[in-house]
Amino acid sequence: MSSHALAGHEPRRPSLSTLLWLCLAATWLVWGSTYLAIKFALLSFPPFFQMGTRFLFAGALLMAWVRWRGAAWPTLVQWRNALVVGALMLGGGMGGTAVAEVSVGSGLVVAFIAVVPLMIAALNLFWRVVPGRLELAGIVVGLVGVLMLTQGAGFQASPAGLAAIATACITWSVGSVLSQRSLPLAPGATGFASEMLCGGVVLLILSLAAGEQPQWPPQPVAVAAWFYLVVFGSLIAFNAYMVLLAQASAGLASSYTFVNPVIAMLLGVAVLGEVVSGFEWMAAGVVLAGVVLMLRGSALKRA
Repeated sequence: MSSHALAGHEPRRPSLSTLLWLCLAATWLVWGSTYLAIKFALLSFPPFFQMGTRFLFAGALLMAWVRWRGAAWPTLVQWRNALVVGALMLGGGMGGTAVAEVSVGSGLVVAFIAVVPLMIAALNLFWRVVPGRLELAGIVVGLVGVLMLTQGAGFQASPAGLAAIATACITWSVGSVLSQRSLPLAPGATGFASEMLCGGVVLLILSLAAGEQPQWPPQPVAVAAWFYLVVFGSLIAFNAYMVLLAQASAGLASSYTFVNPVIAMLLGVAVLGEVVSGFEWMAAGVVLAGVVLMLRGSALKRA
């Protein structure tokens, strides 16, 4: 899926390919809606069980599809890498996010996740990867915008919930960087499927250890939310994020953390009838300005 081999044969190339734009749209729009879906799924499915079954099911579907198309099984080393990255990004990252949403407002969860680009940029310094000035400016401006969003609403959180989302951000950032720098997965969708399978198993082990018990029969809205998370959150958006990690800068790949709060805010207005103040809309504009700066910086670097 990499386009590096073509680099020497194209005199000019666009700053972002159509594939990358589609991947950005998936991580921005779809992931922005998954926080609401997680809330609905929690009505019947506990955090680790919800996430574990979601990624295990999605990973099995994706692996069956790539095997049907003739792809080879991952090697033992690639399975090991998938286990480490999956445990970090899915076990810690997505599992911690779901745990946080049990007791923390989804707005605070999304706002806290805005620290991910800064964490990834800091971790990349160990590999001497320094973001460009515009990319760094976009990260800072986007973070300021998200912090402004948090000032427009009253957030009530438990210490356990805050600890869960902090852990989720750290493990997601470490897993993202390791998948880029040190622990390559199998090529293309095979690697994504192996990561989801391994991460799903880790999450179900955590579910058993926590003594989680799903509600049976589940509420229809929880089942619908779970299927939405499988198809759109896992098969589409998560794979799009992994493509961005492989083909774009780390800052651009994590730009969803700036857009997702805006999407969550819009969904609150449309679905829950929430009132958004003028200050919050202004904060949303600052968030989008940060994304524009990051896109421009990424385009200049690629040029």
